[in-house]
Amino acid sequence: MFTQARHKMVEEQIKSRGVTDEKVINAMNKIPRHLFVPEDQRMSAYEDGPLPIGYGQTISQPYVVAYMTEAAKLGPGDRVLEIGTGSGYQAAVLAEIVKEVYTIEILEPLARSAQARLKKMGYGNVKVKCGDGYTGWPEFAPFDAIIVTAAPSEVPEELLKQLKLGGRMVVPVGSVSQDLYLIVRTDSGFSKTKLLPVIFVPMVSSDAGKM
Repeated sequence: MFTQARHKMVEEQIKSRGVTDEKVINAMNKIPRHLFVPEDQRMSAYEDGPLPIGYGQTISQPYVVAYMTEAAKLGPGDRVLEIGTGSGYQAAVLAEIVKEVYTIEILEPLARSAQARLKKMGYGNVKVKCGDGYTGWPEFAPFDAIIVTAAPSEVPEELLKQLKLGGRMVVPVGSVSQDLYLIVRTDSGFSKTKLLPVIFVPMVSSDAGKM
């Protein structure tokens, strides 16, 4: 039942809206999204929208996950930083495509459950940390790509510093209204391209500590 729903999700919500990257499509077809949502939400796991995962957070709409992943232009040798682990679904999608994923979640219960879930599912190329996404993960920088799954009011400078030359950041920016941007580090600085309007939970900062 879930397999059929997953393939329907990919065909009707992702491919039909213009996502063409086969790596992204294969990952979305493979990963059991229903295992990344609370049990009482599983029958809705493949519907066209975000779902609550507790603590005021959500798992993003499938199309948005696919769109952001494609926009990052990922390759098999890439090292990627994700800000906002949530339940771990976006990290799993990335892990199917790239060499290494480093993901930060500010809420400790979500960080711990995502870490356990990803480990149980065999994603040995994902490192999870409970911490402040605004500071990134400097000890593993620079990154080929950074994907931010919560919305800051402005792009965090520390994250920009952690991009490689030629590195890509996909980030929603704004408070009342938000837009998704693709930022690329160039020889002369950063190029910034507006992609589409989005709605994400706000990106917050705190002294969450480390796992």
